[in-house]
Amino acid sequence: MLGQALLVLHKKLVIGGVLGFLGLAATVGPAAAARAIEEPAYVLVEKFEGFEVREYAKRVVAQTRVRAESREASSAGFKILAGYIFGGNRSQASIAMTAPVGQERASEKIAMTAPVGQRRDADEWIVTFTMPGTYTLETLPEPLDARVELRETPARRVAVWRFSGNPRPEIVEERKRVLVERVVAQGLVAVGEPEYARYDPPWVLPLLRRNELWVELGEPVAAPAG
Repeated sequence: MLGQALLVLHKKLVIGGVLGFLGLAATVGPAAAARAIEEPAYVLVEKFEGFEVREYAKRVVAQTRVRAESREASSAGFKILAGYIFGGNRSQASIAMTAPVGQERASEKIAMTAPVGQRRDADEWIVTFTMPGTYTLETLPEPLDARVELRETPARRVAVWRFSGNPRPEIVEERKRVLVERVVAQGLVAVGEPEYARYDPPWVLPLLRRNELWVELGEPVAAPAG
């Protein structure tokens, strides 16, 4: 009985959170409503042709792993994490939505060079929500869904390519390759595969959507002496 009651409450909180966002969107416009939510702060380090370099402080994220094709993984991961922030936790607390929603392949971070070859053994993705800055790992409520993991990401420097639209997965993959090539051409070191960051909900017109590709930057490897 208690489990059923919690499930009903969870559904009500999810619906209430979505309706609240829709109400805000109806008042100020969908793109403006999306911009009203918190984003992680960063320092702009430098701008290059086709991308810029930013520094982000450490942050706390909720993440989940999904095995599916890119778009299906994004949708499934979003639903799982939305369930957590809209009350699917031990405290039944509602956590403010933030942006962006990140998506990256579940793989080890290894320095990359150009050109980039592509090989898929399995489609396993990590979808992440950044938690509001007022929370720490110790103060966030415990997820009820075992698929939700809370962790702290370290401070990092990333190369970022910003674009609009709702591109097909194969176009996103091609842009990841181009971003890495641009980074390497500037003498920088790309670590791992780029992450796809989405800032706007699906009902925002593609032309108004803000998307970014992030790739972590590492330290250049010094050439051996002699």
